[in-house]
Amino acid sequence: MLKSAVKGSCSLFSCNSSVSVLLRIVPARSISTSSFLLDSAEEKSNMLSGRGMVVGCYEGEDGAELTEAGKTLDAKYNNKITRILKISGQQVKDGDSRLFYDISEDLTHLALVGLGKRGPEEKQEDMLMSRHNVRCAAAAGASLLKKAKVKEIHLEGLSDPEAAAEGTHLALFTYDDMKGKKPTNEEPTNEKPSVLLWDGSSEGEREQWGRGCVLAEGQNFARWLMETPSNHMTPTDFVDAVSRKLGQCENKDKIEISPRPYSWIKEKKMGSFLSVAQGSDEDPWFLEIKYNGATSPDTNPLVLVGKGITFDSGGISIKPAAGMPEMKADMGGAACVTGTTLAVAMLGLPINIVSLMPLCENMPSGKAVKPGDVVTAMNGKTIEVDNTDAEGRLILADALCYAHSFNPTGIIDMATLTGAVGVALGSGAAGTYTTSESMWERFHEASRTTGDRLWRMPLYNLYSKQMKSRIADINNLGTPSRSAGSCTAAAFLKAFVECDEWCHLDIAGVMSGGTADLPYLSKGMSGRPTRTIIQYIQQLCSSQQ
Repeated sequence: MLKSAVKGSCSLFSCNSSVSVLLRIVPARSISTSSFLLDSAEEKSNMLSGRGMVVGCYEGEDGAELTEAGKTLDAKYNNKITRILKISGQQVKDGDSRLFYDISEDLTHLALVGLGKRGPEEKQEDMLMSRHNVRCAAAAGASLLKKAKVKEIHLEGLSDPEAAAEGTHLALFTYDDMKGKKPTNEEPTNEKPSVLLWDGSSEGEREQWGRGCVLAEGQNFARWLMETPSNHMTPTDFVDAVSRKLGQCENKDKIEISPRPYSWIKEKKMGSFLSVAQGSDEDPWFLEIKYNGATSPDTNPLVLVGKGITFDSGGISIKPAAGMPEMKADMGGAACVTGTTLAVAMLGLPINIVSLMPLCENMPSGKAVKPGDVVTAMNGKTIEVDNTDAEGRLILADALCYAHSFNPTGIIDMATLTGAVGVALGSGAAGTYTTSESMWERFHEASRTTGDRLWRMPLYNLYSKQMKSRIADINNLGTPSRSAGSCTAAAFLKAFVECDEWCHLDIAGVMSGGTADLPYLSKGMSGRPTRTIIQYIQQLCSSQQ
């Protein structure tokens, strides 16, 4: 995939400056357009099967200023882009997008997108704004062209090809696996166009574009796993889907996939994990994936741990009906771990990684764990189950214990763990807990780069004290139960961690897309913060070279 993404291009385009131009102006941050009227069926057919181009421009003092690639294309078309800009109104502000038609016989559509003001990189809103603007602009342009039913979308790099690739491929993601086929007399409305980098790009720009495509693919695979209905994504289905995907990627020879069955889980004495799984008729699995990218297979790995509840009813402490359909995505942690592993393998990063995912459903039944039960984790600690809907920490406890058996350089766990983190942070950032300053600094920098933000939360001893049980070693719910819920959940996990380099990401607040601050993510499951974890690993590899 990386190889094809880096080298994918197509010859562009002959110029015909005498052809008239149609224009549609789209408001800031809007990435939709209505259909347009053409004179004939033949003309309409040509438009619908045509090629489109996304070109960027900055806010200049005297009006819109094209990127360097845009200027090259403008010269190729005898300054036609500049002329139609003057006709339509000079300034194209950050987030604006304008769609022009019939530029030449071979360029049927041109999406002009605003990148904001040109200048040095600024960190605003805890992210690199120029990269964020490129993602949003690429997404707006690609979405306009897709809406216009363009079959082939070309992009210039918008001064940051990696960010442009991310924004484009994230914006074009759709989940339509469950939709029936359209009648044969209806035109398909959701057909995915091909996306290519402009052939005037340098080799370095192609490499950046290729990285961005891989980062987006990792996140989109996590989104696909999260979007799939739970009756089509049981623990067994998850194992099968991940095994197929990783078995097809580049560097698959460096990947080892080991699905561990119930008998193995029981043999490892993962009583905390099994207590959650016992209420469902679906078999639990403990999915272990190794990526051996370091020079030596004996190099100590980084361990990733992801919560894999493929449906969370709450168990005996059953959830209210409102919002329960989204609990098909309660395996978001495992999905993000998988997407990260996929991207790391595709990029061929020089690191060893072990990915661990306990997979099961949390269901009520006559066999289900009950409030007040006491279960025993892999490390021998006893846990009083005060609330069966606090199940994610129960399966993670055993996974974290097992993670230490690999003598890891660090452990990162991620989970759609608490609604409380959504109350605290909303969709603005994932809650991040760590006692390692170096991990936080690297993660914080990674999140600024990707625009998928993290926010550090406290791990005070106070929260550990609130997890005490009267009859067991620890309680799975803090006291008082409605106080600092995300913090006490992290404190619970901390009780099962001995590694100094450990970080917990509570991603429940960012599990859904369609938010105004990230317009390149449509409604539905977001796959966040997959790209930030990949970026963290890339930075870690760079620091070790």
